[in-house]
Amino acid sequence: MTTLALSPTARPQRAVLRLHRPALIVWGAFQLLAVGALLWVHLFRAPAERHPVDQYFVLTDVNNVMNFLGEVLSYVSIAVAAWAGAALIGRELESGTARLAWTQSVTPARWLTAKLTAAALPLTAGTTLLGLLFAWIWTTDQDVLVTNWSWDRVLVPAGPLSVALVLFALAAGTLAGVALGRALPALAVAAAVTYAARYFFGRTWDDIWPDRHFWPVQLTATAVLLTLTALALAAAFARLGRRTDIKGAAV
Repeated sequence: MTTLALSPTARPQRAVLRLHRPALIVWGAFQLLAVGALLWVHLFRAPAERHPVDQYFVLTDVNNVMNFLGEVLSYVSIAVAAWAGAALIGRELESGTARLAWTQSVTPARWLTAKLTAAALPLTAGTTLLGLLFAWIWTTDQDVLVTNWSWDRVLVPAGPLSVALVLFALAAGTLAGVALGRALPALAVAAAVTYAARYFFGRTWDDIWPDRHFWPVQLTATAVLLTLTALALAAAFARLGRRTDIKGAAV
């Protein structure tokens, strides 16, 4: 009987998935709740708005609900940054768990690659799904929605900018975790940097463009964020290499 051996890359990825299973469960639950809320808006609240009765509820008004969902989806990147800085990277460096893994035939670069891959795949897939659904509902039910596309609660979640922002958050958290090596400081720095990026690209970026249309603003912001993401990841790998070289020399 032949046993299929895991590839060197697959082993650390499986370990990462086991270690961060609670975070994946939380992310999955958030996806289900967000999808359910968006479909509820489209299937129930928008039709009810087209045939109004003499009742008004602030918490179920279609614009209030859609605006709230847009805010939540546009700020989820901050939670991703905090998790990446604290739980994904910072805590393992602070506790010494990472060094233990490096002594078991897992190089620091492979360790970090496995963590980033295991986190980036569900984050990208989930954010893409929510972005497509949000954009479809916002476009389809435009007759009962008064929110302008340039408002950050629409601009951020309704296009590829949302995916770029989440990946930037992952990279910012990774760099903060590697650079600081402690969970709480990395959490604070990553969350602050991601909040600044979300604020700038959500509220200021479209103002600097003379031709203010949705797709030029979306695509340019996405390109800039992905470039910053690549730079942050390159810096994280370089800093991790220096960290391990210094520790190795000290030993």
